[in-house]
Amino acid sequence: MSSLRTVVNVSVIIHPPGFYIVAFETFPFISVYIIFLAFVYVVTLVFNIVLIYIIARDHCLHTPKFLAVVNLAVIDVTLNTCVIPSMIKTFLFKDNFVPFNLCLLHMYVYYTVLSLESFSLAIPFSLAILAYDRFIAICFPLRENLFNTLPIMLCIVCATWVYNLSRTAYSTAIMTRLSFCNSVTVFSYFCDYAPVFRLACNDYTLHWSIASTSSMVHLMFPFTCVILSYLSILVTVFRMKSVSNRMKALATCIEHLILVAVFYIPIFIIFLIGLYVRSIDRDQRVLSLSLATCIPPCINPIVYSLKTKEIRTRALALVHRIKISP
Repeated sequence: MSSLRTVVNVSVIIHPPGFYIVAFETFPFISVYIIFLAFVYVVTLVFNIVLIYIIARDHCLHTPKFLAVVNLAVIDVTLNTCVIPSMIKTFLFKDNFVPFNLCLLHMYVYYTVLSLESFSLAIPFSLAILAYDRFIAICFPLRENLFNTLPIMLCIVCATWVYNLSRTAYSTAIMTRLSFCNSVTVFSYFCDYAPVFRLACNDYTLHWSIASTSSMVHLMFPFTCVILSYLSILVTVFRMKSVSNRMKALATCIEHLILVAVFYIPIFIIFLIGLYVRSIDRDQRVLSLSLATCIPPCINPIVYSLKTKEIRTRALALVHRIKISP
């Protein structure tokens, strides 16, 4: 196996031609699982693209809430496009070799959009913005037009993208400082950050620190924002005198809470336990993480289209136009 060698400060850095992705060694029906993910990917594409099209075409939907929905839809499509086609190639067609530079690119895109998904489910942004949108609408209904405006939402979205793009660029770039002189087999469903840097034969303390800190900050901080937002919502809701108003306010939050649980709980368990304890079964880790990554982007557009009157009405009108068109 040929190697690309560059000399840095008297030490030799060895970059292999690429890595071999290996996983699901103990699962007998992995092909069925990959076909299921292919179906998930098709649903993700169809619903999110239709959602983006409907909102883009209708100027009445150019509001902070639906800007958040479009932003989330873009993240969802990008995330599943980053993950599922490569899994089909690797595990269904048995082509598991990934060139070194492509591996780093895949790693960069995956962790960028995963962080964006995490923020979008939590803080003033995308689904997060949906948390923010609900928080403002329920807790400050008379000031909604002041706090929840299109320019504010656009600034929040742009700031979150810039932050995650730049942060992930640094953590990915320092992977080039590692030397891989032994194994090039990555046990995951893609070029995963921790499984890759643990293959290095030189010191990867910096990489472990970044992975550890990033996991805590970009999981705990958004999740804490969700908890605080909903605590504020609950306090406000239970101060309402009307029971029907209480139920209506709580009903708008249930779907979002379900999506938060589906996304965060498996990732909390796998990332944090796997990073610090390392006692979790490797196949269980890969299965749980791949489900936690791929399922929310499929569910999000269904929840936020079929459950939203404005989107549902326009979607039915679009279907009607398609049926009657020659």
